[in-house]
Amino acid sequence: MLTALLLVPLVGGLVVAFAPTRRNPLLTKQLALVVSLAVLVLAVVIAVGYDPGGGMQYVEEISWISAFGTHYALGVDGLGLALVLLTAVLTPIVILAAWNDGDEGRWGTGTYFGFLLGLEALSLGVFAATDVFLFYVLFEATLIPTYFLIGGWGGPDRARAAAKLLIYNLLGGLVMLVAVIGLYVESAKAGTPSYLLSDLSNLDLSTGVERWLFVGFFIAFAIKAPMFPVHTWLPDATQQGTPGVSVMLVSILDKIGTFGMLRYCLGIFPDASQWATPVVIVLALISILYGALVAIGQDDMMRLIGLTSVSHFGFIVIGIFVFNSQGQSGSTLYMVNHGISTAALFLVAGFLVKRRRSQLISDYGGVEKVAPVLAGFLLLSGLSVLSLPGMATFVSELLVLVGAWVEHPWIAIVAVPGIVLAAVYVLRMYQRTMTGPVAPGVEVVTDLRPREVVAAVPLIVLLVVLGFYPKPLLDVIDPYVQDTLSHVGKADPAPAVGSAPESRADSAGSDQ
Repeated sequence: MLTALLLVPLVGGLVVAFAPTRRNPLLTKQLALVVSLAVLVLAVVIAVGYDPGGGMQYVEEISWISAFGTHYALGVDGLGLALVLLTAVLTPIVILAAWNDGDEGRWGTGTYFGFLLGLEALSLGVFAATDVFLFYVLFEATLIPTYFLIGGWGGPDRARAAAKLLIYNLLGGLVMLVAVIGLYVESAKAGTPSYLLSDLSNLDLSTGVERWLFVGFFIAFAIKAPMFPVHTWLPDATQQGTPGVSVMLVSILDKIGTFGMLRYCLGIFPDASQWATPVVIVLALISILYGALVAIGQDDMMRLIGLTSVSHFGFIVIGIFVFNSQGQSGSTLYMVNHGISTAALFLVAGFLVKRRRSQLISDYGGVEKVAPVLAGFLLLSGLSVLSLPGMATFVSELLVLVGAWVEHPWIAIVAVPGIVLAAVYVLRMYQRTMTGPVAPGVEVVTDLRPREVVAAVPLIVLLVVLGFYPKPLLDVIDPYVQDTLSHVGKADPAPAVGSAPESRADSAGSDQ
């Protein structure tokens, strides 16, 4: 099932890019949409057959390069399944929303949608891989379609943004490669070399080696996430990329960073993860406040949305490294909810930019008077990003803050201003673009077309439904979190409940 899930978008992307139908743009788009919907159906079938009791399921394991101990190994647990579903849901929405984006690029419509489907296939492979070497190959391969999607269909400064994305992430990948080689050496010392996650999670590493290997993996994941101070490639990429590509980048690809922290840093290097926690928490708190403060001062709408993700990823990282069930369940749920809310904001903002041909907030004003439906969708998307109660992101952010408070109250206290700042940058953007008198040039802005409404509505519905009823996702996530905490050697602190009647009885006895 998982191999089929990867092959459908991969083969479909090749067909879309190279088949004779590529000369017919409309047929090319329809074929890409059908392929992405087929992937969604497969993902739903996998989710329906998944046992919420936890554990790795749909396991496939075939020896790949026996001399290196590498395997073609796939499987999903609660963490992997949540992100596989997120990827499968967002891709057809992106294709529908970006219906005409590929027409204006350097290499044609077929190549654009072929790269999108290829990126989906590689992302699904990353979330399903249970062999470290296979994960590394797919982790690096995701850069190929991303680079060409930005470089071929991006804005006027697309070449620099694409090169910056490539350099930052390749550097992180090279550092991780050294750690991957180190894992091979250590597993060979223990007996038979193996890159299987199930074998490496039980590997007995010395303290020094474990810490160095952890650092190698963590640097790559921090760049991908992105965290301060290795985040600067992201706002450039979202500023220059098309809205659809920005959604694939921020809502899916960047989750590989936090996914990797949970799956590999905590899974293979549990003691080193706890050793590094103070530094990681401080960097995450800086990311929250720095990303929000810098976002407030932006005039470019797409760059602003990219910087908000730097702030939100700080919350996700905190949830991972407080080592309790509230924090890690909230963090995993946050990955899904952030992906949906940011996708909605990017796409609706993209609809607006497409009409006005400007990303500058200062070029707008009074849009709600000429395009009320567009303004309404932008407001709902913005409210989800600032974690309004009733929206899905509120639940996950609250769980992360509760987990932080349980571990150390000062972490939650420092992080909370990030919520206030989120309200500032979202509402300020909405006020400047949507309210007031109609700005010059805005009178040409038309309201959303039926295709655009169809693309945006599922995201808003998901945000509301998961805001009031997150239980189905949490039922899948919680067993994975409990297994991870058990592996790390952590447990939730027992609640401190006093026994008032006994205390009064003891007091009375003392008085007598």
